Amino acid sequence: MSLTRKIALNTAVQVAGKVVSTILGLVAIGYVTRALGPVAFGHYGTALAFLQIFGVLVDLGLYIVLLQKLASDAVNADSWASTAFTLRLITAAGFLAIAPIVGLLTAYPGDVKLGILIATVSTFAITMNQVLVGIFQKSLRMDQVTIAELIGRVALLGGTIFVAHSHPTVPWVLGAVALGSLVNFLMSLAFSRRYVRIRLTLDREKVRTIIREGWPIALSIAFNLVYFKADTIILSAVRPNSVELGLYVSAYKVLEVLTTFPAMFAGLLMPLLASAYAARDYPRFHMIMQKAVDNLALLAIPLAVGTGFVARSIMHVVGGAAYVGAAPVLSLLMVATACIFFGNLFANAVVAVQAQRRMLWAYGLVAVGSLVGYLLAIPHSGMYGAAWMTIASELAITLTAAAIVTHVVKSRLSLNVFLRILLACVPMVIILLLIPHASFVVRVSGAVVGYVVGLLLVRAFPTQLIREFAFRYARHD
Repeated sequence: MSLTRKIALNTAVQVAGKVVSTILGLVAIGYVTRALGPVAFGHYGTALAFLQIFGVLVDLGLYIVLLQKLASDAVNADSWASTAFTLRLITAAGFLAIAPIVGLLTAYPGDVKLGILIATVSTFAITMNQVLVGIFQKSLRMDQVTIAELIGRVALLGGTIFVAHSHPTVPWVLGAVALGSLVNFLMSLAFSRRYVRIRLTLDREKVRTIIREGWPIALSIAFNLVYFKADTIILSAVRPNSVELGLYVSAYKVLEVLTTFPAMFAGLLMPLLASAYAARDYPRFHMIMQKAVDNLALLAIPLAVGTGFVARSIMHVVGGAAYVGAAPVLSLLMVATACIFFGNLFANAVVAVQAQRRMLWAYGLVAVGSLVGYLLAIPHSGMYGAAWMTIASELAITLTAAAIVTHVVKSRLSLNVFLRILLACVPMVIILLLIPHASFVVRVSGAVVGYVVGLLLVRAFPTQLIREFAFRYARHD
């Protein structure tokens, strides 16, 4: 199989797998929200957010550094993979063991404290699995990652359905999450043996290299997590047993599910961007970025514009009648989601142009500013203050990363297609306004039709993208 067709096949498998995985994840969330109710669901989200803070201490920038070393030093692939895996195992075991102890010292309710202990298992599995993803990405076998993730999601859904009917409590639900994460990790570990031979060993020189090159990335991720999860932690501290916390967490779950798509898309483009930059082929770099921005806008803009009209119905589908109060927050978080779509792309581009150290100050400033903003806004405005600060944080990071990339490659992206897509949303909005009392399926179907018509009218429909994608599969090199 040619390289072109191999890349195209991997892309298609990932997209299809991600769609199925997202659907399974949403169904699982639907069971959890209904089984727990808003208050307990808030406790569930608090336990996961708490663990993610400790999970960031484990990172060390291992994934990106390993990916770079596997590409540049393929002869020593086994040694690099073994060192990275062993180093992650040591840091994960060390830092995550502290989390339940710290959790016991908090004022959280008992089910949150027990949930933190159980969620440590899922966080451990997720952090270990992340190292393995670099192996598959280098080998152009991300389809294996997709298969492992799907099997893990099936385990998660099966465990969630069982728990929802027999033991609908926070610890049991987090046990189902841990089951899904462990299955995903073990499947990835089994698949990875086809490409590298991982042993539990440390090469001291490679450890030094990983730490030296990875610390700016790790620090960036730490700053990123501050403004990405501080809202849930602070809201849980200010209003620990409130329905409001559960409503915010449920709306935020929708954001988390949707943002897996741009993360996957940006990850696929990163090797292409890095290659173009390494060759100092700035025109090609600009072309890739321009197409990426234009294509991301096709989904990000209608999400931000249209969600507000159907937010109540979405939250009813996600969690039932008890969660429709989260609709206004969901509308705000979809604006943040649109920012994340582009932020993921530019953050990966920053790494591709090796400007991550320049980005550190921006992540630091946004982290500090967001933390102060959350501390001021959440006690006064609750979940609405958290949502507005999330928008501000994501927009600041996206614009800063875009400015750094633009400065390094000395080219500016055109907003022509972006603005045309925004204009294409007008027919969609008109249709949504004309049928305010129709069913959710009818309104969403009408919105899609209106949006497609709008794209055709402003000549922004991705005809060329569809032709190129079809051509990749039709050609035989």
